[in-house]
Amino acid sequence: MKTAIILGATGLTGGELLNRLLKDVRYKKIKLFSRSAIGLKNEKIEEHLIDLFELEKYAEDFQADEVHCCIGTTQAKTPDDETYHKIDYGIPVTAAKLAKENNIGRFLVISALGAHVNSKFFYNRTKGEMERDVLALGIPETYILQPSLIAGRREEKRPFEAAWKKVMSVGNHLLVGPLKKYRSIHAGVIADAMVYLANNKYSVIRIESDEIREIATSYR
Repeated sequence: MKTAIILGATGLTGGELLNRLLKDVRYKKIKLFSRSAIGLKNEKIEEHLIDLFELEKYAEDFQADEVHCCIGTTQAKTPDDETYHKIDYGIPVTAAKLAKENNIGRFLVISALGAHVNSKFFYNRTKGEMERDVLALGIPETYILQPSLIAGRREEKRPFEAAWKKVMSVGNHLLVGPLKKYRSIHAGVIADAMVYLANNKYSVIRIESDEIREIATSYR
């Protein structure tokens, strides 16, 4: 039986992923690294309430068969560029370094559609830099998921995002062919794909939104 690490289990996609792993008989322990408690009691859960900016201090506890990094913020929620970079770049890259040091052979991380180191947009450029530096570590089974707008019920209010989701719920069916990857995708679908990738080899490393949806059907 396996042990998994989740970073970002208090978030939308991380919460969906946690629910799936708790029900999955292949997993005996789920280690959560976060700043706040999940508020859920289960014998599989091992919580580590820490400052994620100091993740490297917890290398001894960072032991598992796989790591799922669901950390992410928005520029609206974190307008300071330095703090934003520390979250969306610093935490995933530090987690990948710890995984490498501790011989964890499978690392999954949520990035974003359009991520690229040369993007003129700070958000996409930060994600692109994160992808580059995670891949440079050479963890054998590394999967980078690049979803489009993530749908689902969030605890915090994101007015612009909520409005855009309403637009996308109407316009999704208009995005066909090469544009399918821009359709919004539910957090549960991403979680399904992550569980599948954590337990099966896959030939693609960077996985765009439409392919995430296809992989998720294999899990179900």
